[in-house]
Amino acid sequence: MAEEFNAWNLPQHEDNEILDSASEPSHYEDGTPVAVTVPIILAPGVRVYYATRLGGVSQGPWATLNLGGHTGDSAEHVYANRVSFAQSIHAPLSLVTQVHGATVADADTIEATEVAYGFDGSDVVLPDGTTTARIEADAQVSVRSGIALGMFAADCLPLFLADPVTGIIGAAHCGRKGLVGGVIEATVAAMEAKGAQRGNIVATLGPSICGECYEVGDAIADSFEQRFPLTRTKTRFGGTGIDLAEAVRIDLAFAGVTKEVSSVPRVHAATEYLNEDEELTQICLQDNLGPEDLIERWNGVKHSLCTLENPLWHSHRRAARAGVSQEGRMLAVIVRD
Repeated sequence: MAEEFNAWNLPQHEDNEILDSASEPSHYEDGTPVAVTVPIILAPGVRVYYATRLGGVSQGPWATLNLGGHTGDSAEHVYANRVSFAQSIHAPLSLVTQVHGATVADADTIEATEVAYGFDGSDVVLPDGTTTARIEADAQVSVRSGIALGMFAADCLPLFLADPVTGIIGAAHCGRKGLVGGVIEATVAAMEAKGAQRGNIVATLGPSICGECYEVGDAIADSFEQRFPLTRTKTRFGGTGIDLAEAVRIDLAFAGVTKEVSSVPRVHAATEYLNEDEELTQICLQDNLGPEDLIERWNGVKHSLCTLENPLWHSHRRAARAGVSQEGRMLAVIVRD
């Protein structure tokens, strides 16, 4: 189990910090919405950003800040949302095609399609009809500053790592298959190969479906628990599930990463601040899952990082339970100043 880490005297996440960040204009001068993100300070000079569902131009099941290019959403909307997101975090994006494996891309050597929002290896059709390059990877590492390493998710867990001594950063997409395949050890090893020290690395776990919501059945849970002991759960729906976050912490410990900065306080504060947000109210009405009143919906959230429970996040499982065949993707990134 990773220890709560604040050895660098990192600033605590106060409510007024949320208010300050939320006071930014809701639209750019050209009328484009400003992507709403939740920032996390991982280490001095290293920030992580979680994209919410707010501040985009997508409609329908992708409303409104969909950043995934393989969701059925229009290329124009995805492109506009990515440009807005990159502008909101003041850094170009480095994106790859995620395949639920354990391949790690060295973002310092990637040659991908250069677009307005950064470098794209995620194989999507751009508004002009061209297709970006395809780089298959479920993790990225870099020593460069000013580049945002991105991971898409809609229930899987985005994991972010930083060695504050060397400045080497890493991002990993931790779904069930990738975890079994060893994506965390592969990412830490890739950081180590670039000069990071495992004992210096600090981690933070992003939004993902929680163990009480991730129902997979007995067979999958039994197999997963052989690799990750004590991760079997009983879900709130009555079936058998697994706990992705616990599995991530198990493999972080095996990889020698024992320092963790919790994302929960900042996400919880952002959730409380947005409890009457009009855009989120309208999105929740479209979800067709849970109470129509947003306050009642919030009252049912036990875990603010859970993508199914918290309406701030896109969720494949939530969409499926509502009988919706398509949904958006959040993008979570890490960037070194």
